[in-house]
Amino acid sequence: MTVPFTAVARSEWIKISSVRAGSGSLLAVFVVALALNLALYVSVGGPEPDGAGDPVFRALFQTNYAQLAAISFGATAVSSEYLNGALRNSLAAVPRRGLLYAAKAAVTGGAALAVGLVTSFTTFFAGQAFAGEYAIGIGEPGALRGCFGAGIYLALMALLAFGLTFLLRSAVATLSILTPALLMLPFVIGDVAAGAADYLPDRAGRQILYQDPVGQVGPWAGLGVAALWTAAALLAGWWAMRRRDA
Repeated sequence: MTVPFTAVARSEWIKISSVRAGSGSLLAVFVVALALNLALYVSVGGPEPDGAGDPVFRALFQTNYAQLAAISFGATAVSSEYLNGALRNSLAAVPRRGLLYAAKAAVTGGAALAVGLVTSFTTFFAGQAFAGEYAIGIGEPGALRGCFGAGIYLALMALLAFGLTFLLRSAVATLSILTPALLMLPFVIGDVAAGAADYLPDRAGRQILYQDPVGQVGPWAGLGVAALWTAAALLAGWWAMRRRDA
């Protein structure tokens, strides 16, 4: 008898939400972003208190740090499957690996998207309440697009880590690769090959956070580039799950 997708997805959500590291990382996306946003806006009026810089990016700057919690969530959602033979038990219940992988990816991405959207809109309005004369409304050009885009971007980063963790079978290895790659690699590549860094997943994806994008790709095109990186990671993770023993 074929197990319905909805039943597998429900089971995967129970597993992910019951793992403290996974649920904690998901909660941290919201907490880190809101705490950092409020700390800066309440204390000095924002990340750039003189109102300098792109106004939409200034309102959504916390996405740069929330993405680290998002990739941690994506990694820990998978790594628990490789502890104490948990993946073998999962495959015993759902022998179709494609179904199991798709359900887990859908739940991980859906949870990250929901939390990402709540985070982006909440932090936007909370920060602007303390921005004084530099406050912008959701009707500011690019603001609504940026809030929706920030949520999508965080979901993409979670799924990028998801696929990579299935490939590497280790959350530690995934975080050891992605964290420095997100924080340092764009600057290193930018110094060597001007413009190439604009097509890295984080630099391209974050163009959606700007009123006036600063890279070579536009806001939605940049998010599309990030989505292609994520799709490649998901395919690599699926290949690894399909080919390797549990």
